[in-house]
Amino acid sequence: MSMARAWPLRITLFVLTNLAVLLVFGVVLSLTGVSAQFGMSTGGLLLFAALFGFGGSLVSLAMSKQMALWSTGAKVLRQPSNTSERWLVDTVSELAQKSGIGMPDVAVWDSPVANAFATGARRNHALVAVSTGLLRTMRPEEVKAVLAHEVAHVANGDMVTMSMLQGVMNVFVIVLSRVVGSIVDGALSQDEDRGPGMGYFLATIVAQILFGVLASIVVMWFSRRREFRADAGAAELVGPAPMIAALQRLKGNEGDADLPQDLAAFGINQSQIAGLFSSHPPLDDRIAALRAS
Repeated sequence: MSMARAWPLRITLFVLTNLAVLLVFGVVLSLTGVSAQFGMSTGGLLLFAALFGFGGSLVSLAMSKQMALWSTGAKVLRQPSNTSERWLVDTVSELAQKSGIGMPDVAVWDSPVANAFATGARRNHALVAVSTGLLRTMRPEEVKAVLAHEVAHVANGDMVTMSMLQGVMNVFVIVLSRVVGSIVDGALSQDEDRGPGMGYFLATIVAQILFGVLASIVVMWFSRRREFRADAGAAELVGPAPMIAALQRLKGNEGDADLPQDLAAFGINQSQIAGLFSSHPPLDDRIAALRAS
């Protein structure tokens, strides 16, 4: 299945997952009667969780291009001023056409660290940006492989699916933390007629932090799997050898260190934070996956 065809299916599955999450929460809260202790109906609680859980995620997605440009200082190449910039724009255009997506905006930011990222709410109006350090330290075929990796992120709809997944996790965190708060508050007080007390608020805050950490593990797990897919997509566009060469050049280079936290998951390099909280798999694992494909 091509990247362009796979994208709508994955988005549909995530939307259905979101609806399923809300349905499950509604049934559980109705059967247990927990929602009555919140001073709102089950529907009210779910609406609250959906608005705040998905609202922040979707607003962040809608603003992702402008925030990325602002936070990195990247400049969009509206009118390429030299042969290097023209090659960069032409290469992204070629890769976008092969992937079946609209031409992304192409930007460059000044940094000695080799890195790149892609972001944007829509596949046909995305942003692909590279650092000056990447352009200086990589061969043209390696730069093209990195650009193919970022275009594959766009073609796969990764920015949208990451936001949808984060929205699902937010709903879990918001609702489950309030369930825990209600249970703790009920255990601390025998007065069923009073409203939520201090135990509810403290327990809710603590539970929200803990559930938030667990949610981050799930999101980062998906991010690591997404990197393998983008590498495979790049290999389809330019061949596995240039992508492997680009990853090998990145070894030992902590390339996402200069990216804001919200963009690190869309960078080319692996995260400094290892293990469960890493947004990227180890470079050696990515190289091995490409060689095995």
